Amino acid sequence: MQSTVEALEGNKVKVSVEIDETEFEKDVNAAFRRLAKEVKVPGFRPGKAPRKALEARIGGDYARQEAIREGIPSYYVDAIKEHEVDVIGPPDIDLTEGEDAGAIKFDATVEVRPSIEISGYESLEIEIPAPGVDEKAIDDRVEQMLGQYGTLEDVDRPAERGDRVTIDIAGTHDGEELEGLTAEDYLYEIGMGAIVPELDDNLEGASAGDELTFSAEHPDEDEEGELEFSISVKLVQATVLPVADDEWAKENTEFETVEALRADLETRMGEVATNQAISARRDNMAIKLAELVSDDDVPVALIEMETENRAQDMAMRLQAQGMDFDQFLQFTGQSREDMLMGLRDAAANSAKIDLALRAISSSESIEVTEEQLDDEFAKVATQLDRTVESVRDEFVNAGQIPALRSDLQKSMALDWLIERCTLIDDEGNTIDPSALELPEVEESADTEQNESSPEQGDDA
Repeated sequence: MQSTVEALEGNKVKVSVEIDETEFEKDVNAAFRRLAKEVKVPGFRPGKAPRKALEARIGGDYARQEAIREGIPSYYVDAIKEHEVDVIGPPDIDLTEGEDAGAIKFDATVEVRPSIEISGYESLEIEIPAPGVDEKAIDDRVEQMLGQYGTLEDVDRPAERGDRVTIDIAGTHDGEELEGLTAEDYLYEIGMGAIVPELDDNLEGASAGDELTFSAEHPDEDEEGELEFSISVKLVQATVLPVADDEWAKENTEFETVEALRADLETRMGEVATNQAISARRDNMAIKLAELVSDDDVPVALIEMETENRAQDMAMRLQAQGMDFDQFLQFTGQSREDMLMGLRDAAANSAKIDLALRAISSSESIEVTEEQLDDEFAKVATQLDRTVESVRDEFVNAGQIPALRSDLQKSMALDWLIERCTLIDDEGNTIDPSALELPEVEESADTEQNESSPEQGDDA
């Protein structure tokens, strides 16, 4: 097989393929073998009729057309792999020679992923939540812990948010008492919003002995009229927290002192905040990149391909969970049109990010080395418990090396951007990138010894 690729206008290429007569004869023979199983020839069992008998019964042209129909898509795919053509849509194939005899020639016109140019990526400003943790956040967390050991004490003052009140409550609608809104000696925490918002508004500032009446909107939009409430406040209690001292820490935590507890909280809460900031940096970077790409730069075929990929991925995940699309739609309350529209919107955004990262890779001459490819093969081999050679061969045979190289390039382009962008918090203050560096986990002596042992190395 011989093939060439010619660039055309409109983001398309023409792939021209020629298969000589001798090579294509294998496809014709294969077509006759398939037909032998389908065509009944007197005197022969199914699948056993020789080619000459089949030619006499159905003619040679029929088998050739069958060979063309079955063979051309395979030759097209081989040509695409050979020239690493990044197609984003189905081909328009035109058989130019060989329909009746001789060598087969065909042209395949197909849309390819565009190469675009973008500007402004060198000075991106990315907003992220401030990493680290302040003293107030630690104070709040300690107070939450203390709240688990708090006690209620009667107070002789107006009720405040967070206080507990003991009340008799009666709720009516159209003069009829509602069973679910009527209770005696009901203990309620002000600010919960568990019944109606007006309840919290009226209880705040009330004292023991007060009688309250008020109206509230019915929580059920289908019901007309308002709810009427009568409240008798019997008792106001405040939560008294224990003192956060070393004795409390020793009795109720794994630490001997409050100082040690606060140090641990600072470390763990700081790691959470830093991880959130790192995640936000990548997510918001992607948003900024998508904004640099015009809608006109994204072909419809690319969006359709990405949408189809997302739909197939969703179907596979749902199937793994024992659920189909209709069940998923019913569970989430979506229509099929709404779901597909959501997939399409996400696909369009993903396509913009993809094109932007490819553009940056090209502009900044970001290249993937053979060593980096080998490292990726090694990672996959470790995950699948296979040899590196078998993984590499599978990528090569499937024609996936260009896709792998492209994925690595895009990842490197994103890292390039992250190293050069300006980080700010929600108030516009600049954040030092070093604040997003997580501390390295110290390894035990046993771990270090195991990693350096010859046996461990042989297993790897």
